[in-house]
Parts: sequence; C-alpha cells; structure tokens
Amino acid sequence: MGLRFLGKGGSEVTGCPSLYATDDGYLAQGWITDRPETVEIPHLLLGFLEPDTFIGATLTDTGRGTFTLTGQPVTDAETLGQLDLADNETAIEVPMSQRMFYGAVPSK
Repeated sequence: MGLRFLGKGGSEVTGCPSLYATDDGYLAQGWITDRPETVEIPHLLLGFLEPDTFIGATLTDTGRGTFTLTGQPVTDAETLGQLDLADNETAIEVPMSQRMFYGAVPSK
C-alpha cells in the first residue's frame, strides 16, 4: 500500500498518532484500544485531512481530547514496515469521503 504522510501529533515518543493518505482512503496510526479495529487518536489529527474530504468511518469522542476511530486493521507486513509503531500503537485503514455542497458539481 502506498502511503503519503499527512501529519502527526499527540505523543512525544514516536510521533504517533499519525495520519497518512492511501490510494483510496486514510491510514490512521493510533493508540491500541480493546478492539483490534479501533484506535484512539487526538482531535488535532483530523486537521491534517485532505482538503474537502472527511473520514468516512465512525468517530466517537472520548471526552478527553481524543476520538476512537473504527476501520479495517492493517495487517500487511510491507505496510506495517513503513510505520514507526510503538508497543501501544496500531494502524487501521478508513475510507476517504468527499465533501459535497448542495448544488455543486462533483470534481473528477
């Protein structure tokens, strides 16, 4: 999977959590939760999304400056090898959705 780094924040250890653009979505590197398909990321990470896009997956506010984000766990060794994961971190892939404005023509 090709990754393009978008930004990071929330930890001084390895720079995680981090956000990457993939060919058709986002890869979120975040803190491990009790569910393999869910990571925890700081609110500020959403500021690195591509212009006029949003994460097309469930975000739940934890009430402490972070969201939990649910997506597809990344298990591909080649992709994981591109990341600097600490012991308490993992990565998931989530869809990228385009923002639509009423009456606007979708961009191609």
